[in-house]
Amino acid sequence: MWNLLQIELYKISRRSRTYIAFIAITAIVFVFQFAFKADGKAYLDFMAQDVTDSFQFDKSKAINGYFMCYIILNTLLVQVPILIALIAGDAISGEANMGTLRLMLTKPVSRVQVIMAKFLASVIYTMLLLVWMAVMALLLSMLIFGVDDMIIFRSKGDISQILQITSDDVMWRYFAAFGYAAVALTVIASLALLLSVFAENSIGPIIATVCIVIVCTIISNINVPIIDRYAKPYLFTSYLVGWKGFFYINTTEDGETIKGSMENWPAVRNSLFSLFAYIAVFLSAAIIAFRRKDILS
Repeated sequence: MWNLLQIELYKISRRSRTYIAFIAITAIVFVFQFAFKADGKAYLDFMAQDVTDSFQFDKSKAINGYFMCYIILNTLLVQVPILIALIAGDAISGEANMGTLRLMLTKPVSRVQVIMAKFLASVIYTMLLLVWMAVMALLLSMLIFGVDDMIIFRSKGDISQILQITSDDVMWRYFAAFGYAAVALTVIASLALLLSVFAENSIGPIIATVCIVIVCTIISNINVPIIDRYAKPYLFTSYLVGWKGFFYINTTEDGETIKGSMENWPAVRNSLFSLFAYIAVFLSAAIIAFRRKDILS
């Protein structure tokens, strides 16, 4: 199994598309950092226009590394599933397209081992992508902008809020958020792997994964009672942004934030359980489908 995993990681490292995601993340982060370094106060003025009468803060200190990482993650973690699909969607279909799938299965390894090796390789790639994102979006932003208390802009129904998290209460939240994101993106990897089993070329499962994510994301963001009740609870995209829950902090009756608290930990925990369930379902389906697959190439 270990040898299979090493082979799969080597294959991933040899593909040029592997590095597209890292380049894209680097470019996007640099654009955000440059824009906020040049004119970040204009963004703060726009976001705080509805709450400036009830909440005062130092805008020069608000634009810091913690704040920048949160803004970047809000954008990147919506786009990263597409980048994950480029690798996981090629896992089985790429072998079939090159005519190496049958040759691989002539080796003394089971089909379950092959699927698990490809799944684990995709997970490792996802982890490396998140580590790179943490380095660029968090550590580099901390070096450029420094650190201070973290400001979170939040819309809760028709109410706009600003939450202030003290600087010594932030880092554990980012560790937890990146851990949550790792689970969420593993769902995408397992879905792309499942679709890859049914295809003979890489384009089909990659496009299908992206389309499913886009459609489900749109449905997840439609605020209609019947969709809220009968659709959203069953869509994995409804849980992909649950990492934000680590930054929604409890407040006292006077509006002061409570250090170390989370507004709704049960909801975040249940979202995590749902994501793990989707991983189990997609991976199990991939194993079953691959074991029954008639290998013709």
